[in-house]
Amino acid sequence: MTKASDIDLLCINTIRTLSMDAVQAAQSGHPGTPMALAPVAYCLWQSFLRFDPADPLWPNRDRFVLSNGHASMLLYSLLHLARVKAVGPGSEAVDELSVKMEDIMNFRQLDSRCPGHPEHGWTTGVETTTGPLGQGAANSVGMAISARWKARHFNRPGFELFDHDVYALTGDGCMMEGITSEAASLAGHLGLSNLCWIYDSNGITIEGETSLAFSENVAERFRSYGWNVAQVLDANDLDPLREALGTFRAEGERPSLIIVQSRIGYGAPNREGTASAHGEPLGEEEVRLAKRYYGWPEDERFLVPAGVREHFARGMGKRGGELRAAWATRLEEYQGQYPHLVEELHRMEACGLPEGWDRSLPVFPADSKGMAGRVASGKVLNLVAENCPWLLGGSADLAPSTKTLLTFDNAGRFSSRDHGGRNFHFGVREHGMGGILNGMALSKIRPYGSSFLIFSDYARPAIRLGALMELPVIYVFTHDSISVGEDGPTHQPVEQLASLRAIPRLMVLRPADANEVVEAWRVIMPLEKEPVALVLSRQDLPTIDREKFASAAGLAKGAYVLADTDDGLPELLLLASGSEVSLCLEAREELTAQGIGARVVSMPSWELFERHSQSYKDTVIPPGVTARVAVEQASSFGWHRYVGPRGLILAVDTFGASAPLKALQTKFGFTSAHIVSAAKDLLARDRLL
Repeated sequence: MTKASDIDLLCINTIRTLSMDAVQAAQSGHPGTPMALAPVAYCLWQSFLRFDPADPLWPNRDRFVLSNGHASMLLYSLLHLARVKAVGPGSEAVDELSVKMEDIMNFRQLDSRCPGHPEHGWTTGVETTTGPLGQGAANSVGMAISARWKARHFNRPGFELFDHDVYALTGDGCMMEGITSEAASLAGHLGLSNLCWIYDSNGITIEGETSLAFSENVAERFRSYGWNVAQVLDANDLDPLREALGTFRAEGERPSLIIVQSRIGYGAPNREGTASAHGEPLGEEEVRLAKRYYGWPEDERFLVPAGVREHFARGMGKRGGELRAAWATRLEEYQGQYPHLVEELHRMEACGLPEGWDRSLPVFPADSKGMAGRVASGKVLNLVAENCPWLLGGSADLAPSTKTLLTFDNAGRFSSRDHGGRNFHFGVREHGMGGILNGMALSKIRPYGSSFLIFSDYARPAIRLGALMELPVIYVFTHDSISVGEDGPTHQPVEQLASLRAIPRLMVLRPADANEVVEAWRVIMPLEKEPVALVLSRQDLPTIDREKFASAAGLAKGAYVLADTDDGLPELLLLASGSEVSLCLEAREELTAQGIGARVVSMPSWELFERHSQSYKDTVIPPGVTARVAVEQASSFGWHRYVGPRGLILAVDTFGASAPLKALQTKFGFTSAHIVSAAKDLLARDRLL
């Protein structure tokens, strides 16, 4: 083994001891992995990573993702020692460190910039929120895809604006998670040679040795995916690490996996190589013994020896600063020749939109037959994407059904041979798709992904993390109810709408007709910090006559009065979303003929509706009208807040059945006749109270 130089070892042990001290002070955390991987992270950051601590959001920076996010102190120590600047609200670096020593000393405490797991948007230099294992690995694939797409879209002869690499640190747990396999398989298929995963193979998980549940040959598995695989037998041996990282930089066809053998809790005499080093503090005595092993002052806490920060500045800081300055000069020269592309780049980086992005949006004429929500969305998506070059995405093998294929000229397909295409084929990998979409959004691409609503369950962990990070990912979920018919209860969503509505910061939109679909896209595209689930029907929906009823622009308010009584307050409210709105309009017509004044409220987005003042909400759902019927082909969960204690919910609180559409609607009561009967019974009871 090649011995590290004195300054290298000093820096490595500083990372180790800061991590140990922070976990010990917090009495909470994961010290073992930072202790083991400090040499690997130091080698990567100091000698390879193209990152400017003074300008941490430089667009062509290399990305570093800590997929095994429980090792967060490894990253926080690096951010502090590299003196990475914090970024203010205007995305400008400010004269303040991203991670101060007091943040490290207050690891895992309220308001510290060092939370238990890395949080994007909270700590500058954290490229993505990680913790649920494998998510960061999938994010890194999205980042690598985005880098390749940007290079193809923006680079011109003599102007290589985008050529950055993406590194992800992964662990045994990441390798066990299914999302990692999904993402790795696609990365190999696409030939993402700008992607490098470093796999910390330490053989330990929380329960004990990985051999309890994990015995596969990871190297062979990744070779079968089409990856270049290198192995480093000792995490402390810097020369093989440098050689493996250099091999990655020279690889032009495949992503790279570097398997590093490490000892969790390295240097702790009673904890090294054990499960107890993974997820709990070492204890004061064991910390002292580990420091003794490192040749460190045993009673010093949070020590950064003289010369450590300066060494990082001479290495990573100098290299990153020079590369960033050269890039800025290149961009200025590029602007003289390609001003329109620079404008696109600035708009994209600011999560903006091109001028006139919505100039082609259609107005659909009234039509009793109408069209399916998915069909209307496909038409609108193509118009919007043609006007917005950085809107790109695809489907988990369902584009012909979800209508999400971009069909305009030169849309192309992203592949190993063409990294400029805008159609993505994610394969049957919903979870991987979600993680990749998050990585694309973190790289300022505007991504969309699609599947059937029932399969949102497969993508839910990634959807949740996207909402946590406030990423404007667009999910197009079709086949939105039991009305998918003969496919039966395995494919008929029931609880998925309620489940998605329960995710904080996720906007759910379920439009009632083609024109509400148009307005949904008009709401979606300007969003900068909010993911959206656009939920669409498989079956045709009548296109509502907007000359007779209210404008579809009401969708932007989340809920609006679609049809009302001629004078005075209605006796009855019919509340619905999606395909059930037209049923309520039919029911209202019959109720009106029977002398009952009914109001129909279209409620495509609860989240948007709840943002409005109580006074607006009261104009839509008047408190004095207590006879209310909610109609939705989904779980009743959540509707009680709108119908109140005296209302009625016509919903699906069981699983569906395999049958043709009309038979299902009759069986489960989603007919205008049943709504009329139920509403009259409710109104009669209400009048007795």
